[in-house]
Amino acid sequence: MAGENDSDAGLHSNLSYLQKFRLYATHSNFYMIGTDKNRTHWRVLKIDRLDPSELTVVEDITAYSEIECCDLLRRIHEGNRSSGGLKFVTACYGIVGFVKFSGSYSMMLITQRKKIGAICGHTIYAVSKSEMIPIPKSPIQSNMAYSKNEKRYKKLLSTVDLTKDFFFSYTYNVMHSLQKNLCRNETGLVHYESMFVWNEFLTRGIRNTLKNTLWTVALVYGFFKQVKLSLSGRNFFLTLIARRSRHYAGTRYLKRGVNEKGKVANDVETEQIVFLDVHEGCPTQISSVVQNRGSIPLFWSQETSRLNMKPDIILSKKDPNYEATRLHFENLVMRYGNPIIILNLIKGCEQKPRETILRAEFAKAIRFINKSLSKENRLRFLHWDLNRHSRKATNVLALLGRVADYALNLTGIFYCQVAPNCRQDGLLTLSCLVRNDECPAKSSSDKTDGIEKLETDFANDEENCSETVKPPMFQTGVLRTNCIDCLDRTNVAQYAYGLVALGRQLHAMGFTESQTIDQNSPLTDDLMGVYETMGDTLALQYGGSAAHNKIFCQRRGQWKATTQSQEFFRTLQRYYNNAYMDAEKQSAINLFLGQFQQQQGKPALWVLDSDQHYCVGRHDHNLSNENARPSIKRSLSDFNIVAETDIPLGDSDVGHHQPLSENRGALHGLSESSPSIPTSEISYSRMSCRQLFGEMDEDQVCYDENGNGCYCTNFDLEWLSSSGNSCDEEIFDRSTTGLSSENIGAELNLGMTTSPSESGSSFKGGYRTASELSIVDEFSEGFGDWVTHGDMLTHLNFASN
Repeated sequence: MAGENDSDAGLHSNLSYLQKFRLYATHSNFYMIGTDKNRTHWRVLKIDRLDPSELTVVEDITAYSEIECCDLLRRIHEGNRSSGGLKFVTACYGIVGFVKFSGSYSMMLITQRKKIGAICGHTIYAVSKSEMIPIPKSPIQSNMAYSKNEKRYKKLLSTVDLTKDFFFSYTYNVMHSLQKNLCRNETGLVHYESMFVWNEFLTRGIRNTLKNTLWTVALVYGFFKQVKLSLSGRNFFLTLIARRSRHYAGTRYLKRGVNEKGKVANDVETEQIVFLDVHEGCPTQISSVVQNRGSIPLFWSQETSRLNMKPDIILSKKDPNYEATRLHFENLVMRYGNPIIILNLIKGCEQKPRETILRAEFAKAIRFINKSLSKENRLRFLHWDLNRHSRKATNVLALLGRVADYALNLTGIFYCQVAPNCRQDGLLTLSCLVRNDECPAKSSSDKTDGIEKLETDFANDEENCSETVKPPMFQTGVLRTNCIDCLDRTNVAQYAYGLVALGRQLHAMGFTESQTIDQNSPLTDDLMGVYETMGDTLALQYGGSAAHNKIFCQRRGQWKATTQSQEFFRTLQRYYNNAYMDAEKQSAINLFLGQFQQQQGKPALWVLDSDQHYCVGRHDHNLSNENARPSIKRSLSDFNIVAETDIPLGDSDVGHHQPLSENRGALHGLSESSPSIPTSEISYSRMSCRQLFGEMDEDQVCYDENGNGCYCTNFDLEWLSSSGNSCDEEIFDRSTTGLSSENIGAELNLGMTTSPSESGSSFKGGYRTASELSIVDEFSEGFGDWVTHGDMLTHLNFASN
């Protein structure tokens, strides 16, 4: 990665970032030659090949010209002529890292790359080809067992395919959001500590030795796609980035819930960046919005089964005070600021409780945590059964769009103008923000005080300058969405959020007069295609198959039989991979991330089964604690929840715990700051959950371990009203008062037509009453219908008396 720490900044201040490399070898050393994009500065790195047990790397501090570098290589060749001279090995584009198992070190290199996009002129690359090169000329030949293990480890590591879904940049910190890049002045080594840099462990040795990151690239795993779209004849670029966390990373049934450090499985940050297509040398208007997905932050699991396509959900009660859950939300506040808005899409009613047990426990955890928080910092959450509503003839995407609209009113979006001279090789910083030339310049110290100082500066600029430069806008807080797998249903909700956010982003740039995008616009289908591709990619990574996209297929008007067959085969593919392939895939991930490190005299990775692996990690240095999985009892029954009760779930004194975040909202956020977001133009009045979503019936009812009903949605907390009361008492309120523009604005009056051809297609029309939405739920018991409906194996029958 292109960057250095502060102590090395002076040494490399006159250098551009190294982007192209050539590897040469003598009998005793590797010599890597690196140059910048313009081939003006050349550097030399020497790697010792004689000591197989240690990694010895020496960097020449001299910056050479091309002629001087060629002369240096000639002299090295002459000095080693007796032992074979200097030989060219390969051209490459950066070091992925160094790895050692039972033998000697090997070096992982990117040997081919391809451009996949650019942000403010900073190129983003994907890996096209990689290579692992042993450091010693003759690898250590130890005993036969070690030799076999070495080959097996390398073969296992090679199953982590760097050419799929890994991306990097030399000059843009793609592991961070755009807002964080512009509002922080971090450089060098700090970036590799990000939760989204997957080769942090592999590069740790060389970074600690050299104290810089000139020779390595920081790989981010997830999804990156950039497309050129148009609206009303004007072009703009949309970039969708999904960054998968390396903490508690793994496969569907082997990584569930939360660990002791508050890290959750399938934790993915999604960023939607929009910027206008402008001529070279012109300031760029750019906007981004961030949302998050992650497994339900409780201790729960599902054991892989080859006989059962839907293994039991096992809920552990080892954490009665929800400390791990609290840590998770504290981390979200540190990353994004307040408020944290939780959208939980799991089922609300089941014939045999499965998801509903997690739903009730999740609600209980949030209520418990909220008791220790001030009113303004409480977690806002909504439990909404997407699976149930998608079977009705209701406009699911329109309803989810409402949730997105309220979330965006709370968090805002990020918007700024970037100076044209910052669109080349230099890293994006505060100095890249456009300011009017007539305004007084700010000192560099002002630029490091965070968003609050920046907002003050721009407020002063507005008073003293003309209106040619728009002040920046900032996002504080985040919408966190989950279902059980955080794949299929979650992706639908994230698309709905992205569509509403896109309208606001284009409006902020002056691209459109309205903040709302017409649901019949071709732009909605273009955006849906990008989110659908992202959903398939993330589902393949975590779940083993592409996502179930039934709602997207219905929106496009795809033939039902085609959708059914597609869903059927994806279900079988997911089952096969989960049952037969995921164990090896999980081992490869643990090896790549350094969660398992082979040591002499300790069992090999494949000797340990999955349960032993995770348990050993808590007491053995070979395994990282943050990857540890709780020891949970297996269920011998099918289709039942098993709740472990070794430790009773008891009430505790909330006062014994530190609050989640009483004041962090003023200190942290996407840029570790929380400026006050201007209130929306929409004026709020008291509004219940039922008024927002229509008749909810049993949808808002959760069930505890004893089968008792409980209301768990906290949909108020100054989100829908200013009273601070929960919506529980209003769930069965039969008032059918419409949503007038006086209450929440005309743009929220969504039409919910019941025609399948119009479902999910329009925001227009009047709001329907609860009685009009009430229909009888009928479910087929056939296997084909189960595939059609996605992830339900045992069908439910809710028959009206």
